[in-house]
Amino acid sequence: MSMRIVRTIPELRALLKALREGGSRIGFVPTMGYLHEGHAALIRQSTARCDHTVVSVFVNPTQFAPSEDLAQYPRDLERDQALCLKHGVSVLFMPEAAEVYPTGFCSVVEPGELGNMLCGQFRPGHFRGVATIVTKLFNMVQPDLAFFGQKDLQQTVIISRVVRDLNLPVDIVVAPTIREADGLALSSRNAYLSPENRLRAVCLSRGLLAAESAFRDGERRSERLLAIAREHLTEVDELQYLELVDTQSLETLGAVVTRTAAMCVAAIVGQTRLIDNVLLTPDPDSAHFISHLEMD
Repeated sequence: MSMRIVRTIPELRALLKALREGGSRIGFVPTMGYLHEGHAALIRQSTARCDHTVVSVFVNPTQFAPSEDLAQYPRDLERDQALCLKHGVSVLFMPEAAEVYPTGFCSVVEPGELGNMLCGQFRPGHFRGVATIVTKLFNMVQPDLAFFGQKDLQQTVIISRVVRDLNLPVDIVVAPTIREADGLALSSRNAYLSPENRLRAVCLSRGLLAAESAFRDGERRSERLLAIAREHLTEVDELQYLELVDTQSLETLGAVVTRTAAMCVAAIVGQTRLIDNVLLTPDPDSAHFISHLEMD
């Protein structure tokens, strides 16, 4: 089928109901738009594994604090449509805010303590908005598989827990972070970076990858691994956190890494907040970093 652009929930449900009744396997990639190669990688995974792929483009207002960048968040709907068409998306869902949050809306999905860790310390309520919108989208699309990027690791952990706790019938697939040639993790917010700050921002991935290299060479001491990464982070304007955490609970690890861990960083470069992470896996044959998630 050619790509359909859908803007209302009833139209989306009717279209997907027909596909589902025909035996189709539905894949879903939720996004906030301004799509890049990281999103394209998720879409390619979905089209390879599913009969039809749905992509949503919706800049979700409930995950932004009043002081954050909702109004300035980058948007390019024409480019988004072209990328989806190029990669074989069947349905592009682009609702208005009033369609998603009708007058009187007041129900939320509370992610609990997982939403207060890492980025949650600096963005109170953010993950409540994320958990709520993703749950709503899952109910609208009813996908068999949903695809997320490892760069947003805390988000994937929270969504996985919501799926498990609320018995949502969807499997979560987490794809590796896509990086620029110099290592910078792809992000829509990279568009905010000036040329000078773009060069400085590479220090995040440089630090994480240096720690990952030391881990591969046998270093297992948590403090030493964090110190190796921190040595490269001198170019950021504000280091919000650099932590080595358990990939299921997000709790800080002990003195020695004995199981799969995530080294996570958030920092301000110029006026732009960036996040990144790498996985440190003692068993290289382990393909799963979260019990409920697939790691491709």
